[in-house]
Amino acid sequence: MPAVPAIDVHAHLAVPAADALLEGQPGLGQQRALDAATLGAESLAYNMRHIAELAPKLTDLDLRLAAMDAARVDVQAVSATPLPHAWADRDLAAQLVTATNEGVVEACAKQPDRLLPIGTVSLQHPDLAVGQLDTAVRDLGMRGVQISTAAGPGRELDDPSLADFWAAAEELGAAVLIHPWGCTLGERLNAYYLFNSVGNPTETALALSRLVFSGLLERHPRLKVWSAHGGGYLASYVVRADHAWAARGDARTTEQPPSALLRRTWVDSLVYTPEQLRHLVSVMGPSQVTLGSDYPFDMGVDDPVDRLEAAGFDPSTTDAIRGGNAARLLGLDT
Repeated sequence: MPAVPAIDVHAHLAVPAADALLEGQPGLGQQRALDAATLGAESLAYNMRHIAELAPKLTDLDLRLAAMDAARVDVQAVSATPLPHAWADRDLAAQLVTATNEGVVEACAKQPDRLLPIGTVSLQHPDLAVGQLDTAVRDLGMRGVQISTAAGPGRELDDPSLADFWAAAEELGAAVLIHPWGCTLGERLNAYYLFNSVGNPTETALALSRLVFSGLLERHPRLKVWSAHGGGYLASYVVRADHAWAARGDARTTEQPPSALLRRTWVDSLVYTPEQLRHLVSVMGPSQVTLGSDYPFDMGVDDPVDRLEAAGFDPSTTDAIRGGNAARLLGLDT
C-alpha cells in the first residue's frame, strides 16, 4: 500500500446555480464573443460538443468517484470550472462567488473523505476578495481559492491593489491556485486549439513571472501559491529569467533569483510524459509538485498516478508527489 493517499489537486465541477446567475448578462456575451474570436470557429464548435458530452462528469458524483477509483486517486481538491468573470460588477460578483463556493462545498460534503472544496473570489474587486477569502476558509472550510492569471484587464496579480488579498492568504494559510483560461494574445491563437495548448501555459508563465519579479514571494514567505499545467512555460525555461535577473538592473528586483523564488511555489504534474515530469521535478524540487489530472477535460489525463510511477522516481519522491506535497499545500493531516 502507498505510504500516503493519492491527492489530485486539479479537478473541476460545474455549479449550475452560478452559471444561471451569468446567463443573459451583457458581460457574459462579450466574454463569449472574445473567447470565440480567440478560439476560432473550428475549435469553438468542437468545444461546444465537448462541453455537452462532459456535462454529466461535471455534475454526477458517482461518475466522479468511479473515475477516481479507476485512476487510483483517493482524494480530489475540487474547484469550479474556470470561467472568466472579471467583467462582473460588485453585486453580481458577490452573488456569483457566494453561489459558486456554496455549490462546491455542498457537492464535496456528500463525500467529505474524498472531495476537498476549493473556492473562488472576485479578484477584480480586491476588497471583496479579501472578505470572500476569509469566508471561504473560516466559515466554509475551504482549503483555498482558485484565481485566474490576472485580476482583470489592466490589473495583474502583482498590482498593489491586491496587497491585502495576498497578505490575507498568507495569514490564513490558504492555498491560492492559479488556473488560466485561454490567452490575451487574441486572434493569433484562432486555429488548432492554440487557445489552450499555447494560451494556457503562456498565461501561467506570465502570471508567475509577475509574482516572482515583483518580490511578492519574498514579502510573503509563507504564501502558498500553486499553478496548473506544471506552471506553464516558466518552469521549462526559468533559466532565461535567471539570466535577465543576473544581467540587467531592471530585472534585478529581488534578493533571490527567479528560479529560487519559483521553487517556493507549487505546481501540478500535468505535463504528460515521464521525461517532462522528471524535468519539472528537477526545476521545482521534489517537494513542490503535486498530482493533477484536470478532471474531466480532454486536455487532462485519466491516469495521473500511473504517469507519476512511470517517471521512475525514488519512493520518497513518488510519495511526496502522490500526496505528501498536496497535504502540506492544503493543510491536511495524512
